[in-house]
Amino acid sequence: MLGTIVNVAAVIGGSIIGILLKKGIKEEYKNTVMDGIALAVLVIGIMGSIKSENLILVIGSIGIGSVVGEIIGIEDKLDNLGNSLQMKFGGKDSNFSKGFVTASLVFCVGAMAIVGALESGIQGNHETLFAKSVIDGFTSIIFASTLGIGVAFSSIVILIYQGGIALLANFVKDFLTPEVINEMSAIGSILIMAIGINILGLKKIRVGNMLPAIFIPILYYALVNISNIIR
Repeated sequence: MLGTIVNVAAVIGGSIIGILLKKGIKEEYKNTVMDGIALAVLVIGIMGSIKSENLILVIGSIGIGSVVGEIIGIEDKLDNLGNSLQMKFGGKDSNFSKGFVTASLVFCVGAMAIVGALESGIQGNHETLFAKSVIDGFTSIIFASTLGIGVAFSSIVILIYQGGIALLANFVKDFLTPEVINEMSAIGSILIMAIGINILGLKKIRVGNMLPAIFIPILYYALVNISNIIR
């Protein structure tokens, strides 16, 4: 959990710095910076997604995962949590919920979040999450300077998501082959692309409801292994 705790601290610290800088940045500058971040997020997503070696699995995982996510209503739950936190802590900050949801997704669906949490849980190796903490810290400065205090509260989701993966990693480590992790990372990268599209305002994609797709490859390869054993 050490890597996750450091990541949480980095996001909170970066958010505080961003909030302090917020008043000194002109609105047009904020908009341009957010557009730049969105483009960078798109590029990161594209670079990660092309590493997939099983495109059919990726497509199937996104389809199945999206249905599961819609049934669970993950996006609505994130929005409701963001709105609830805004009522308690956000005051008149109209961007609170947007900052919370956007930052939560950006910080949680990437390959580094998945692989880093797995390494932390299985091997006690926190280096990937430490590197992610540095990146997230700087990113949270930019996000918070444009979207406000809601970004800091995304640390709650990071703690639950990454911490949960780290704690459960030992139970599924036998299924976490390099192939599985590669496809999980590719799917996460596609979701990052969707976040970039959302930030640009081109289309509202319910990325939160696609989150279960990241974990479908575990089930797929587990079934493949079981079928091979039966044969």
